Amino acid sequence: MANEIAIAKDLFLAYDSREVILQNLSFSICEGDLVFVSGASGSGKSTLIKAFYGAVAPTKGYLRVGGVTMPANAGSAIDRLRRKLGIVFQDYRLIDEWTIERNIALPLYIAGYDQRRIKDQVEKLLKHVRLTHRRDRLPRELSGGEQQRAAVARALSHNPTLLLADEPTGNLDDYSARLVHELFMAVNQLGKTVVIVTHRMPSAINANYRHFYIEGGRLFEVN
Repeated sequence: MANEIAIAKDLFLAYDSREVILQNLSFSICEGDLVFVSGASGSGKSTLIKAFYGAVAPTKGYLRVGGVTMPANAGSAIDRLRRKLGIVFQDYRLIDEWTIERNIALPLYIAGYDQRRIKDQVEKLLKHVRLTHRRDRLPRELSGGEQQRAAVARALSHNPTLLLADEPTGNLDDYSARLVHELFMAVNQLGKTVVIVTHRMPSAINANYRHFYIEGGRLFEVN
């Protein structure tokens, strides 16, 4: 049986104790899974992803991600968890004053990698996301799709156990969205566990995947 990367049992999530966003969620995500989480705007998709990296704490129930049971009592546990995660946001969150090459290298600088290893890893990632020719450009000099591919490369730079993507194609045109989704699928085929929150499922998915749908505060797995 594959290792479980994330497990939830009777999980409740809320920003305010008077208003529960998600309730009675039970699921498991295994090593190598490709998971899409869809639902209407405001249904709680992003809330679920935030719980995965400790930005939202369970109000009730059980959630364990990457070997860490949430909420983690010690900040160091959250830090250890986040070192295992790669996170891609809808708004890219690239550093405006840094080149694309340096943006991708950021997690490696933080982790204290030596310069040779940083250079080799960034070179591989630039090639993987087809941005080698844009390495010296600033984010504002790239299209939205190119910026998001750079953000994916940055999220992968430290070889995470789990890649989380929160509405990664929400700001992109159809062509750019397709390229980004193809990139996620390629990452998954390399053995990475990938969880993608999206308001719109891709029209074509050339990979085995699971589909979670959120409605009325509850999560359903679509067969």
